[in-house]
Amino acid sequence: MAHLVDQYGRPIETAALKKELAGPTLVGVRQPIGGHPAQGLTPQRLARILREAEEGDPTRYLELAEEMEEKEPHYFAVMQTRKRQVSQLTITVEPASDAAPDVANAALVQEFIDRGELEDDLFDILDAVGKGFSVTEIVWDMSGRQWMPQRLEWRHPQWFEFDREGGTRILRREPAGPVELEPFKFICHKAHAKSGLPIRSGLARVAAWAYLFKNYAVKDWMQFVEVYGQPLRVGRYPPSASADDRSVLLSAVAAIGADAAAIIPEGMTIEFVKDATGRQTSEIYRELAEYLDSAISKAVLGQTLTTQEGDSGSFALGQVHDAVRADIERSDARQLAATLNRDLVRPIVDLNRGPQAAYPAIRIGRDEQADVPKLAEALAKLVPLGLRVRQGEVRAKLGLEEPEDGDELLAPSASSPEDARDAAKKASSPEDARDAADEASSPEDARDAAGEVAATAAAAGSPPGPADLLADTLGDAAQPEMRRLVEQIGVMVDRAGSLEELREMLLAAFPRLSHDGLGRALEQGLAAAAAAGRFDAAGA
Repeated sequence: MAHLVDQYGRPIETAALKKELAGPTLVGVRQPIGGHPAQGLTPQRLARILREAEEGDPTRYLELAEEMEEKEPHYFAVMQTRKRQVSQLTITVEPASDAAPDVANAALVQEFIDRGELEDDLFDILDAVGKGFSVTEIVWDMSGRQWMPQRLEWRHPQWFEFDREGGTRILRREPAGPVELEPFKFICHKAHAKSGLPIRSGLARVAAWAYLFKNYAVKDWMQFVEVYGQPLRVGRYPPSASADDRSVLLSAVAAIGADAAAIIPEGMTIEFVKDATGRQTSEIYRELAEYLDSAISKAVLGQTLTTQEGDSGSFALGQVHDAVRADIERSDARQLAATLNRDLVRPIVDLNRGPQAAYPAIRIGRDEQADVPKLAEALAKLVPLGLRVRQGEVRAKLGLEEPEDGDELLAPSASSPEDARDAAKKASSPEDARDAADEASSPEDARDAAGEVAATAAAAGSPPGPADLLADTLGDAAQPEMRRLVEQIGVMVDRAGSLEELREMLLAAFPRLSHDGLGRALEQGLAAAAAAGRFDAAGA
């Protein structure tokens, strides 16, 4: 495979694909245990850590980002929500075309996805949302006579760095210095939360300041609780108390707060004084902590209504907040799918089938849920007007499968077209026949029912009268014009995004709709009806 190159034109070395190149080491630059820069963090230290990251040494920043998820429950919760929301979405593989080779390529990628472990792998890859980037090593397997990823191993981002020239190319750290990542060996995902350098686009950089200030607020809050959470203890001694007596009393007052027990000489007292006003000052710490939690929620999820600190709101407000979260979800899913198509799909196809003109594509997203009541209402109104709709398309929108032979089917209602035709066949008079035909749910059903009634009447010895023949002639003459009007309405239905929009389009287009042909057909029908009436009157 010396001729095989990756998407950047670099030759593929199959020997390197069989090794783990970025695994941990006991000594060197890839040790699994790192530092803890969050301990004793101050604004000055945080500023230095962030500056070091953008200058080319992101080690302490990446370690801080990991500690933030461990020590800050709210940040951990919202990050989990964002990553798991995308990692659990539906994953589909679309072939490049309907040609057999392209379908086979898609089936090869689908085989890897069906192994059932990709959800956890995607969660690890989405670690880039907080830190700006993530690197996952592909461990290849050839035991089945084909190249297939055996597993995807997430690697600590501290083991990588960006090139100093552009700050966008990821390099692997080695004792001798950083080296280029081997082709077809790594999945490198960069989360574009903001424009600029990848190391500055992670959400941990935004949340770091809120994390720091919340630490200060919680620390002061804990000190306040420790001091004012218990009643103030006042020891009283008589004027004759000696220095030793006062020392004993002081020790007792100090010990009773923690031990809840103490002994004092007779004649001395300890009084517990409750400061009612002191408890109110603790609200400032709570408000500051809740404000910072709200800021983190906005940064990570784009809204606050779905988090614990979010205030309750109206249904419309909830819809707006949910739409914001859906926008972020679609953006994360699109970026993730693009990374997988570049760093996973192409290597699987190229290593097994060689370079291709076009490749299958992974799609990540939610299945669109149809609004069943609105869809049913629209079909009930438009299908009788002549709109042609494929049953398979409606089933797909409703999530229903095509019934097979032998399946038990839902029975139609008694007022269906079939029942109308059956009733028309059994009608004993022209009035009954017309009533039965009128019950049909479409013009085609009505004509079928009327034709069957006419045949039944003719067989019974009473041929159809002039009015029946006139109605058939008028219907045939009007059909081309009705079909043209229905086609125009069908175009509007395809373009409209809602029933309200369709209504506006119909009202706007009504003055321009030509009905000359339909008018001529009606004139001819009225003239023929008048002539038939005069003929009947003259005959009488």
